Amino acid sequence: MCASFLSEPVSLTKANTAVVVGAQWGDEGKGKIVDVLSDNFKVVARYAGGHNAGHTVIIGGKKFVLQLIPCGVLREGCRSVIGNGVVLDPIAFLKEVDALAQAGLNVTGRLFVSNRAQVILPYHRMIELAAENAPGRVKIGTTSRGIGPAYEDKMKRGGLRVADLLNTSLLRTHIENACREKNTIAHALFNSEPLDADKMYEEYARAAERVAPFVADTALLLNEAIRAGEPVMFEGAQGTMLDIDHGTYPFVTSSSATSGGAVTGTGVAPNAIRSVIGVTKAYCTRVGEGPFPSEIKGEVADTLRARGNEYGAVTGRPRRCGWIDLPLLRYATMINGIDWMVVTKLDVLDTLSEIPVCVGYKIKGKKTTKIPPDTAGFEQIECVYENIPGWKKSTEGIRDFSKLPAKAQDYMKYLEEKTGARIGMVSTGPDRDQTIFIEDFAAEMRVREHAAKRG
Repeated sequence: MCASFLSEPVSLTKANTAVVVGAQWGDEGKGKIVDVLSDNFKVVARYAGGHNAGHTVIIGGKKFVLQLIPCGVLREGCRSVIGNGVVLDPIAFLKEVDALAQAGLNVTGRLFVSNRAQVILPYHRMIELAAENAPGRVKIGTTSRGIGPAYEDKMKRGGLRVADLLNTSLLRTHIENACREKNTIAHALFNSEPLDADKMYEEYARAAERVAPFVADTALLLNEAIRAGEPVMFEGAQGTMLDIDHGTYPFVTSSSATSGGAVTGTGVAPNAIRSVIGVTKAYCTRVGEGPFPSEIKGEVADTLRARGNEYGAVTGRPRRCGWIDLPLLRYATMINGIDWMVVTKLDVLDTLSEIPVCVGYKIKGKKTTKIPPDTAGFEQIECVYENIPGWKKSTEGIRDFSKLPAKAQDYMKYLEEKTGARIGMVSTGPDRDQTIFIEDFAAEMRVREHAAKRG
């Protein structure tokens, strides 16, 4: 009989792990939630996206905007992992590392980059920017940072991985061949100016030297941490409705933003995931183009945008605002297997006398519970609304659920009932401390904390 691969087998189904995922179109406040929860986790791993995703964390009034690096890096004693499902721009990564160092945060020995992550190079940005602005093209609303083209190269097996970035001979050959191909394509299709392969190689060879100390087999690192009983959190980017498979295609991101991406994007097994935590705003927003059934415009939208500071953390673009969409939240709960729902920005609704909630859809006059698979279907949606009484009192900074205005409590209970996911946390402001933990959820997080201490 063959010897066991593991000297001390452990049941992964009892692992202290959780995925934090956006339940809307991104920008739900996952950064703050991951930061708050990371106090109870030993490892935080990012599993998808690139530096197009911005997570904003405010600690004691000090603002941190993280694009590639997981929010767990802001907690001492917490290791941060950039998984293989992420596309890494080495220059953007090093700028972020330097910014953290300037803020007094030393990430040495606490931050790891997967040797299997794909690398973004300047020609990816060139292709995306040119394609997005090409005449006749339907604009997706990308950040033009090369994310999509990098994933395209990955899928057609022509990409450069971090392990390859560290091989200077391979790096030079790859850049020369890629520039020859990409320059020809970009010039023919978009009349773009060619990129200099020699200059690109010199810049990225220098960057590779600085990236090298962070590179590791992060799949092995994560699995060893799980087997050792360490609590591990998987940090999603963007949101469910931007997922490449399950979102509002083609107005989506280029990766698996749903909880399933945590498995393929880090190299852990499906049965290693214990729970899924969905994050939703108390209303709804979207950046960029694409369907948004519950979108509103005018004075009320302007008020939500101003009170919620609804501008993209990466792009600065104003977010489109609307009311919370229960059919979409139920869909997100189903697709992700959400156990706990976190509601952010409750305080933004404090001034409203009533809060419209999208409780259902009509398409061509007929009620439906299904989410359309295409843009044309979304364009036919007529939202059915129910008005929920507002509380007209400040909830900002409240940290105890029982101290919320009664009608604010009712709103949270209503969302819990209608989505099928239990409310675990409520955010009442941007700062780390402006957070309410619901007792049962807090108890589960303490279990994770105690497990880590026993380990």
